[in-house]
Amino acid sequence: MRFMNFQPLSQVPEGQDPELPVEVTESDYPEIAKRYPFLVIDCWAPWCGPCKQITPIVEQLHQQYKGTMTFGFLNTDENQELAMEFGIMGIPTVLVIKEGKHVDSLVGVMPKAEMERRLKGYL
Repeated sequence: MRFMNFQPLSQVPEGQDPELPVEVTESDYPEIAKRYPFLVIDCWAPWCGPCKQITPIVEQLHQQYKGTMTFGFLNTDENQELAMEFGIMGIPTVLVIKEGKHVDSLVGVMPKAEMERRLKGYL
C-alpha cells in the first residue's frame, strides 16, 4: 500500500531534480546520496498511521525547496538493512543527509513549521 507519490531514481535524468520525492531503496541509496548533496528521507511503512500524517508535509516541502533540498521516501519494511544502518528505532523518522553523511534524524510527527525550521538550519 502506497499513500504517497514518489519517483524511482531510474526516472530522474542525471543532473535534474526529481519532480516528486525520490523512492529510496537499499540498492539506489548510494547513487541518490552521491547525486543530491542535501537529501531528506522520510522513513515510513504502510502500516504506520503517524507516517501518513507527515507525508503531505514532506510532499509540500519537496515542492517548496526543489533545487535546494531533495526529498525521498524509504519504506523501512522493504529496506530493513538500510533502516538498521541508520539506527531507525521508530517511524516516522526523517533522515537528514548532507554530502553523503547522516547529520540528523527527526523522529515522530511534527508540524510543518518545526520540520522546516530544523531542515533550514542545515542550509
